[in-house]
Amino acid sequence: MARRYEQLKAVSLDEPKDESMRAPNRITSLRLGLSFILILLLASLTIIQVRPSKFVFGGAETLADGTGYDEDIKICASNIPSPARPPAPINPWASLTIDEMVEIQNWLLSAQMNLNLTRGDSAQPSDNSVYMIQTYYPPKADVLKYFSSLDPRDAPARFARVTIHHGGAVEPVIRDYLVGPLPVTSATEMTHLTEIYHTETLPYNARGYDALDWNLPEISTKIAAPLMDAYKELLGGLPNETIVAGGAGPFGFDGSFRRFWLNWQRDTPGFWLHPLNLWQYVDVSGTDPSKWDQLKIVYNHQVFDTAESFMEAFRNGTLKRVPPVTKQEEDLSWSTRERIGALRDLDNLPGPRSVSFAGLRFRIDHDLQYVSWMGWGLYLGFDRDMGLNLWDIRFRGERIIYELKPQEALAQYTGNDPYKSSTALLDSYFGMGQSVRDLLPGYDCPDEAIYLPATTFSATGMMTRKRAICIFEQDSGRPISRHLGFERSEFGAVKGYQLVVRSVATVGKPTLKFEYIFHIDGTIEVRVSASGYLLSGFWDDEQGAYGSKIWNTTLGSLHDHVINFKVDLDVGGTQNSLLKTSLSQEVVTQPWFDDDWGEEVIQQKITREYIDNEDEALLRFPTNFQGGYTIVNTDETNKWGIPRGYAIHPGYSPVHNTVVGSKRLLKNANWARYNLAVSRRKDTEPSSSSMWNFNLPGAPPVDFHNFFDGENITQQDLVTWINIGMHHLPASEDVPNTKTNTAASSFFLTPFNYFDYDVSIESSNAILLQPPKKPGDPFSYNDYNVRPAHCVPRPPAAFEYYPEQVYDLDGKPAPASTVEEMRKASELYLRIKFEL
Repeated sequence: MARRYEQLKAVSLDEPKDESMRAPNRITSLRLGLSFILILLLASLTIIQVRPSKFVFGGAETLADGTGYDEDIKICASNIPSPARPPAPINPWASLTIDEMVEIQNWLLSAQMNLNLTRGDSAQPSDNSVYMIQTYYPPKADVLKYFSSLDPRDAPARFARVTIHHGGAVEPVIRDYLVGPLPVTSATEMTHLTEIYHTETLPYNARGYDALDWNLPEISTKIAAPLMDAYKELLGGLPNETIVAGGAGPFGFDGSFRRFWLNWQRDTPGFWLHPLNLWQYVDVSGTDPSKWDQLKIVYNHQVFDTAESFMEAFRNGTLKRVPPVTKQEEDLSWSTRERIGALRDLDNLPGPRSVSFAGLRFRIDHDLQYVSWMGWGLYLGFDRDMGLNLWDIRFRGERIIYELKPQEALAQYTGNDPYKSSTALLDSYFGMGQSVRDLLPGYDCPDEAIYLPATTFSATGMMTRKRAICIFEQDSGRPISRHLGFERSEFGAVKGYQLVVRSVATVGKPTLKFEYIFHIDGTIEVRVSASGYLLSGFWDDEQGAYGSKIWNTTLGSLHDHVINFKVDLDVGGTQNSLLKTSLSQEVVTQPWFDDDWGEEVIQQKITREYIDNEDEALLRFPTNFQGGYTIVNTDETNKWGIPRGYAIHPGYSPVHNTVVGSKRLLKNANWARYNLAVSRRKDTEPSSSSMWNFNLPGAPPVDFHNFFDGENITQQDLVTWINIGMHHLPASEDVPNTKTNTAASSFFLTPFNYFDYDVSIESSNAILLQPPKKPGDPFSYNDYNVRPAHCVPRPPAAFEYYPEQVYDLDGKPAPASTVEEMRKASELYLRIKFEL
């Protein structure tokens, strides 16, 4: 304790550190003073009455109504949520279980199916193998019919989407299939899934992410072996020892080839921030690895067509070399997350934490993954492509949203090197849901958050995360409404409590935090924030226009993030319209104006118009946000005769993609050109993108613009596609990691004449004040008998963090993964270790 006391004192007090400067009599006085205080404390203990299970803090506290705390203080209730009451006894959007995925795979592998399949854990590119199995969401009409009747006979049939790599075919191809109804019986069928795509075939060169692209010895021998001397001398190390490679995408344009650029980086903590000045262009087209080859080498802006020509220049002295790394630059610890710097005042104390003293106020059905809170109710889903999604969102008994689901996440980079200038990523290809890992208790989510699991399938096995999703209630720290007034019942406030549903995915490098925030007035906030390491470039003087120098040889590369969401609003039913509201300036004259100000007034006015054609519904927010867009039901009005609606409000950073026309995003991400778009809802247009779009920018299976074909959108079932994101100009403060406070974007869905009044006024967590009857008296108030609960919180659980649980293709728990195996599954193509 003495040592800790001295540390605190050194941090908190501005005292001289030189003991010779302190007078001896001061030390003596301090000791006498402490002894006197100790004697007083001992004397006080003899007169303080201590009663079991009761704490007395300087006597009873007096409340405003004159009562006081004089009761036994109990331990707070455990934070186990009460069971929810879903509107239906099934979740139509539930993920497949491990048993279901194993059953489907075994059925596909059976002799009766005659598919000539090789298990994914041993398959080569030239084999037929199952790449993915996941839930295929049922038609909306079937779900609504069942929810209306709750007749088990109306329950929608359960289907799976299965992807097979047909590498063993005469003409290799990818195919998606529908398998169902489930569970597997004699009635189960497999049909080719084509109606959701705009192309007839999925070229094999656009196949799913496959580590065999670079782990087969045939390609590593051609790429790495001829350059070993150059690696060691120019880059300061050898592959798999001190340097490691990473790949850029897309890997193709129209399916005719599969190629990518490799860059090299130091293999050190935070390796993303340690790029080196060498790039190699690799061809892995087709299914025969013996034909794979290296096409180009770029070093320090010099281009070579073969390894032989590069090595000849390396040996004969004609290669223009980068200056060697200096001793000062050899300390690479700057890219780690270890704490540095002086300890800040009082930062040695834990910060505040949230406690629900009266118990949790939300309900959960763990089996059905259904959540309810303060009039809200919703089902959760989870898939491999984009992770967490929300369904059948109701408020005060009415369905507001049928589907709220992320569709795609784009990251487009720029730079003066082959890697950055050719990188345009679509993360559904790599699997946003597949990349979700367990949340960090107390850091990603508050201590009392409740966690839900998620399971996904991969070609080599299945993975379950016990803490894939967290749910918690939070106090926003500000009232949702408030007014100071002096007439009766006009002074008061309503607390701004919120329910948060959150999940975090790390796709190779960036960590994206998806959160859905529910407010008590009927508003839903959708927010995504980013953290993690930058995908950096090698700095030289020609890179200044493409980012910022963040270390001696590191460029923080300029890039855009755009994330697309599908929002199927059902405002007062499924028949809705799109209302555009514009604000403009007008000059008016009125007879009541006098000569003091003149006869004219310049003011704002509102113009309302309905957009009735899909082709006119590819939208950007108006300049200065002078107006907006609302989904309304013209057949349903509020008490005042106004069509009920939900408005789409931009939040933080409402951006769209900067670059248009790049071949690497030619047609595969047309949704990113807009802030939002509205189209007729169709089961054949379930998503604005697909995992195959990434490698097919010239011939995407889903071309978003094809959704817009002149159809009428007046009082139809509509879908709104909404973009959020950021233009990320990195700075030195992005080292070691980007921060979630500024790297954030959001949008709001909020009632707009949907109700007759602000329904947050219904909350009992509020206070109403009345003015004093006599001058100088306090205000009287009504807190609706909802007062702060008073109990001793349970201690937070000790921090523990375990790797995800992996299962083999038979559904049996696999041996615990090594660190290297976990890295391969997480860092994907951004950290490639050659099997030399």
